[in-house]
Amino acid sequence: MKIVFFSIKKLLTLILVFFCFSNLSFSQNKFVIQNKNQSDRVKFKLINNLIIIPVEVNGVSLSFLLDTGVSKPIIFNFLNVSDTLKIKDTETIFLRGLGEGESVEALKSKNNVFKIGEAIKLNQDLYAVYDSNLNFAPRLGFPVHGIIGFDLFRDLVVEINYSKKVIKLTAPEKYRYKKCKKCERLNLEFYNSKPYINAEVTMNRRKIPVKLLIDSGGSDSLWLFEDDSLGIESSNKYFYDFLGHGLSGSVYGKRSKVRSFSLKSFQLNKVNVSFPDSTFILFARKHKSRNGSLSGNILKRFNVIFDYRNAIITLTKNHYFNEKFQYNKSGIELAHDGFRLVREKDNLVSNDNGLGDSQEKGTKIIIDPQYKLSLKPAYAIVELRKNSPAEKAGLLKGDIILSINNRNSYQFTLQELIHMFYGEAGKRIKLKIERDKSTFTFQFQLENLFQ
Repeated sequence: MKIVFFSIKKLLTLILVFFCFSNLSFSQNKFVIQNKNQSDRVKFKLINNLIIIPVEVNGVSLSFLLDTGVSKPIIFNFLNVSDTLKIKDTETIFLRGLGEGESVEALKSKNNVFKIGEAIKLNQDLYAVYDSNLNFAPRLGFPVHGIIGFDLFRDLVVEINYSKKVIKLTAPEKYRYKKCKKCERLNLEFYNSKPYINAEVTMNRRKIPVKLLIDSGGSDSLWLFEDDSLGIESSNKYFYDFLGHGLSGSVYGKRSKVRSFSLKSFQLNKVNVSFPDSTFILFARKHKSRNGSLSGNILKRFNVIFDYRNAIITLTKNHYFNEKFQYNKSGIELAHDGFRLVREKDNLVSNDNGLGDSQEKGTKIIIDPQYKLSLKPAYAIVELRKNSPAEKAGLLKGDIILSINNRNSYQFTLQELIHMFYGEAGKRIKLKIERDKSTFTFQFQLENLFQ
């Protein structure tokens, strides 16, 4: 038998190497923050109540929707992104979500590297969806390449500061709660890797306890599933509308108001609520005790701490809390519809310093008007509510908006345009549109349907 002697120094070195290797192997299966504080801040964009964060996938910088309602990351391959990402180890599966359409074909890929700020995961599964209709970018006016949710929230404590538009990611073992007199902590429940919360709504003169999916990937306020036995039903004041676009297609239903919505001591009044038609939410209702969803237009009114490991959510009111709940009073849903060439005046400015043949001293400004062609964003009507002010005025789906209230539409972002339809009832809207290569002008007034 051969006996090998180790010095103390060599033994410590071997132990350190073994520890590092073991820690690396373990960390491949979760997000780990690569700094000594094990914490990092990442700025995000808040668009239509949705959080868009920068995510690096296999070395490629992309934009993802941060969605508590999804289990595994999804890549939308409408721009052949997966070719650039060089995804591998794939198998074909079918995904099902909201909407009345069929399941969506996707490729499941393993061993992808995800990086968010300084948080990295070395073998992340993802789903690449090739359906060209699943493209959120036109509806948001901003490129969105995918969705991420449960894996990030499971591995790290995620603080969302809607006021400053920053998320803070912290390793759970390093996170320390601060004393908070003005916050509320509520328990989370999980079903199929999705978080649920208990709340209360006041409707039809009744206080009703509800269990809601926390859905940061939805821009609405509150969705409720109608249930006569529980008293969850719309009032007489409602209108039928397009509610959103799910993984399996569009969702339609009633829009109304509830008298109040409460999360422990926090109460919001005259809250927007949607009641999706049952045909569009068959998949969502598999969780029998679920009564609906709590989405971005309520979540943004708080700064939120998600602690999945301890099944706790912490809410603190922010400056959005008292913002009035508005809704689209025009009946128009817009989307980005590519680009168009626009002829613009280009004023060329030249200076004459008076040192030439001129008898007058000083500077002369000579404006030489010329024209240039520029590519500008185009916006199209993609949904039009029946009997809405816009439909009654004669507008149609597919119309391209050229100007609004005598200002060129390309001078606005998509969100700025849409915001104009959320104005006060009675506000006059004048739209110049293009239809079949002809231009038309329409006028209507925003209408309050809840008076």
